[in-house]
Amino acid sequence: MITQFQITNWLPSSMTATIAACSIALAAPAIAQDAYPSADETLDWTIAFGPGGGNDIMARTIINILTKYDLYPGDIAPENRAGGSGAVGWGYLFSQDGESYGISTTSGSFVTTPLQADTPWQPEDFTPVALLATDDLVLVVNGDSKVQNIDQFIEMAKANPMNIGGTGTVNVDFIVPSLFAQAAGFEFDYVSFNSMADQTTALLSGALDSMVSNPGEVLGLIESGELRPLVYSGQSTPAALGDVPTMGDIGFDIGVSMPRGLILAPNAPNEVQQWWIETMKQVVETPEWATYIESNTLTPTVIYGEEFRDFLVKTKNGFETVLISIGAID
Repeated sequence: MITQFQITNWLPSSMTATIAACSIALAAPAIAQDAYPSADETLDWTIAFGPGGGNDIMARTIINILTKYDLYPGDIAPENRAGGSGAVGWGYLFSQDGESYGISTTSGSFVTTPLQADTPWQPEDFTPVALLATDDLVLVVNGDSKVQNIDQFIEMAKANPMNIGGTGTVNVDFIVPSLFAQAAGFEFDYVSFNSMADQTTALLSGALDSMVSNPGEVLGLIESGELRPLVYSGQSTPAALGDVPTMGDIGFDIGVSMPRGLILAPNAPNEVQQWWIETMKQVVETPEWATYIESNTLTPTVIYGEEFRDFLVKTKNGFETVLISIGAID
């Protein structure tokens, strides 16, 4: 039996942009001349996937907020280090053991990549800052596709297996359609991409039959009619997707969400971890963060520090059970 697990959701209290801006400015951490962070040190921000994907969007949103509210005194250097379903980027951060100025955002691949690849690191090896949100996926086809709805997709896939594109290999983008296909009784071929831009291009060009994506990454293409959404993997369909059914609505609730968080290099100093925890508590209260959550159809799910490490271990164990049950790993 496939073990399903869900993440408890909560919504942040509303606040006006003016109040938020004032509170952030007043609450900004005091920084002594020799204390962390130093204005003379550049923050090396690893983005483990290519430009335009969910990981990239979240990282750059946080960076913009840190900059706007003067929450970080030095320069921040974001760098896309894509490859190996995140293994390259997070492997780079892993090599910065004990460093104070290495940081990265996480996604579902942060949990699943070590389960199916020989990485030298596990999710719990890094210094946890915060789980910030969870998100789910929408299955889409080209707007010119003859597939008009999810019932037609399932019927056609049963007759002739389709291909479904996703970012990464054995990660959430693979788990979600695998569980859905298993429940709905069809087969498919999974096509892995290193970036959302590449897989979107493949779908629009006709090289793919369909793909899964975070809704926020493709809303513009959905609104323009270039892509057609068929089904959503979360518990309730975001307003931006209109009357698109959830997998649960049609009898195939899979109970898997993607954790998005923030981590530091392994064994980062405790005072550095605490500084980032306190700073992220301010970031998630800004109107810009609320806009990011809404526009990317994410669920705000926030836990800090060692509780985040515990969450990663439990999530890894749950994902491992799912992957074994569908035969993706031994």
